[in-house]
Amino acid sequence: MCTHHSVSNPEVTAFPRFALSAGLLTCLALAASCTAPADQAPDDTSTAGQTGQPPEADHFVPSTPENLNWGWFPIDKEPVLRMQSGETVRVNTLTHVGAGQNEEPVAYLTGLGIPRDEILQDVLDFWATRAERPREGRSGHVITGPIHVEGAEPGDVLEIEILSIETRVPWGVNSTSARGGVFSTSYPGFAEGDPALDIPPGTRHVIRTGEVDGREVAFLSDDIQVPLAPFMGIMAVAPDPVVGQPGVTVPGVQGSRPPGPFGGNLDVKDLKAGTTVYLPVFQPGALFYVGDGHGAQGDGEVSGTAIEQSLTGTFRLTVHKDRSITGPRAENGDHYILMGIDLDLDRAARHAVWEVVSFLVEEKGLTPARALSLASIAVDFRISEVVDLTQVVSGFIPKAVFVR
Repeated sequence: MCTHHSVSNPEVTAFPRFALSAGLLTCLALAASCTAPADQAPDDTSTAGQTGQPPEADHFVPSTPENLNWGWFPIDKEPVLRMQSGETVRVNTLTHVGAGQNEEPVAYLTGLGIPRDEILQDVLDFWATRAERPREGRSGHVITGPIHVEGAEPGDVLEIEILSIETRVPWGVNSTSARGGVFSTSYPGFAEGDPALDIPPGTRHVIRTGEVDGREVAFLSDDIQVPLAPFMGIMAVAPDPVVGQPGVTVPGVQGSRPPGPFGGNLDVKDLKAGTTVYLPVFQPGALFYVGDGHGAQGDGEVSGTAIEQSLTGTFRLTVHKDRSITGPRAENGDHYILMGIDLDLDRAARHAVWEVVSFLVEEKGLTPARALSLASIAVDFRISEVVDLTQVVSGFIPKAVFVR
């Protein structure tokens, strides 16, 4: 069964000098009450297999073809929604599995063993529009948006409070191959003569998800259950693409594979319900995009995919004009999370340390020397993902070390 993930920690706070959105505690109460507005009643295109009622939101964006983008973040598309800063929005997303292949989706997905009644109509509708969608310079993700936030201008910061994440169907797919993910011959760490795993070409693992003893899990096998921890692999603002930057081979087109300063395909598994993400704004209205739902993922995403699963997310979007940042950052109740992104993993680690030190200097008043010392003795630097061209290292600063 698919159930509802909502914020349960009212102690989540914003970065220093960011004001906590006034509506957060109200939204927490709404999430707890789980009362859906009339225009968000469950139906076969948005909540297949879901139990309970979703949290209330000011707006709803369905994953209909006109609201979806295939593998890029358009900077001049008419927004699918215009909303005020501080309002909430509930967004349906689609996994690319079943939506992007050449084979007709019902035949493809039932061929993988997925029951027909667990295939969203949204998948069929999107697949039918594939021929009219441009592909040059684009990647494979199916992304919902853009959402225009009134008042946002380049140089501002968009705050994204992740209020809930829910699964739309009780299955996801993980792909593995002998030369996929970190074992690809194009991977920077590859060396001639490296052995290949014994994996048949085109291996796809359909993974059922459901509830056991009150917790949601993914059933990898009869003997292996992985705790479900759904999050959106992609959260982005419209970028300012320049040919030559990672993922930009066509003028004005930012492919969705590599993350960057605009966010995008970060694949940081910690960006789940109860976490707040901050992104610098590059275009008027910010133009928020979200997609690439993951039911569960380990740090690294080493096969190249997670449990790819269609999800619904509820977000509060707030514009901040009192400061600026240069790239994505986040926080939850326990940590500030600073990210380093680069084509080279070593450079990504260096950038992450630099971001942590800069944060400690600017927000906590430490000297650079003391900040680097704290980074070395108390901050965990995790490899969030290593398979999306640009790679992400995240520095987790524990809030508990700051006693006042």
